Amino acid sequence: MKLVLVDTSVWIDYFSIGSNSEALSGLLERNRICTNDVILSELIPFLKIKNENEVVSLLLAVEKVALNIHWDDIIRLQLLNLKNGINKVGIPDLLVVQNVMQNNLALYTLDKHFRLMQKVIKFNMY
Repeated sequence: MKLVLVDTSVWIDYFSIGSNSEALSGLLERNRICTNDVILSELIPFLKIKNENEVVSLLLAVEKVALNIHWDDIIRLQLLNLKNGINKVGIPDLLVVQNVMQNNLALYTLDKHFRLMQKVIKFNMY
């Protein structure tokens, strides 16, 4: 089974009061998850403001996949999106897709932009 890059949207849902993500819990138990600096940069500042230092420590212990940014590819991905009517995709989302593709990962997300992008860009989703 591939490593699964857990997107910010999934973590936010997981940490929400009353959230019960059996899928993420299962991935955590099997140690099949990973993260990257984009996702950590979106999560950690907010968690630190809320003094969730234990959660920050746990996130920092997750295997981190290095970002190897190729800006020409980011431009190409965004152009594909725009040509196919997929608007308002931010650079962080494009970086996440590039990271998934480069490292043969599966992406676990609740963000609709990724589902739309998958129609025109080939990458694995969990």
